Amino acid sequence: MSRPPVRALFFDVGGTLLRPWPSVGTIYASVANRHGMTATTEGLERAFRESWAALKRPGLTVSRKDWWREVVFRTLGQENQACFEELYEIFAHAGAWQAFPDVEDTLRVARVRGLHVGIVSNWDERLRPLLNEIGLTRYFDSMTISCEVGTEKPDARIFQAALHAAGIVANQAVHVGDSAEADVRGAEAVGMTAILLNRTEGEGVGLHDLRNLWARLDAA
Repeated sequence: MSRPPVRALFFDVGGTLLRPWPSVGTIYASVANRHGMTATTEGLERAFRESWAALKRPGLTVSRKDWWREVVFRTLGQENQACFEELYEIFAHAGAWQAFPDVEDTLRVARVRGLHVGIVSNWDERLRPLLNEIGLTRYFDSMTISCEVGTEKPDARIFQAALHAAGIVANQAVHVGDSAEADVRGAEAVGMTAILLNRTEGEGVGLHDLRNLWARLDAA
């Protein structure tokens, strides 16, 4: 029995549509040095990744800013509230982010195809104004954001909220994201088709470029 036609296409945001620019380590080091610390881009990039992995846990929607404070303090190796507030504000704006080069073309094609285009993202209240500032808001019919839904991927409820916003059932939807756990397993658990995006060029499984998404969908 063939799959029903795809009526909605959902995307993760971080690592899928946007990336920190020029890098987390560069931004953290610049701010840290401005606040009297001695820091390097490479050192803080590594410390950030370690802090993210160590502190990642369920339930971040309840007090996500407090969680980010923990990440920043651990990354810096000290509690510096002024530094944290500056970093939190910087990452709320377009200057700290860049859309991947395949994003706008993909979103335009999705709209030309008449699809409901949405996002399903683990993010805080900064996401809507950020996407608006970057200029991507016009492409989306719905935004399902963890801070608004009250739960994070891979929880089924955030995907169900996205389906409700699109007015469709799960087997009519495709979700694209860069996390095998949060995006792929989470979407598949509710009956959506999931596509893993792996932006490590030529390495590992998954789609490496969103511009190849249409060939994947049309062949399904």
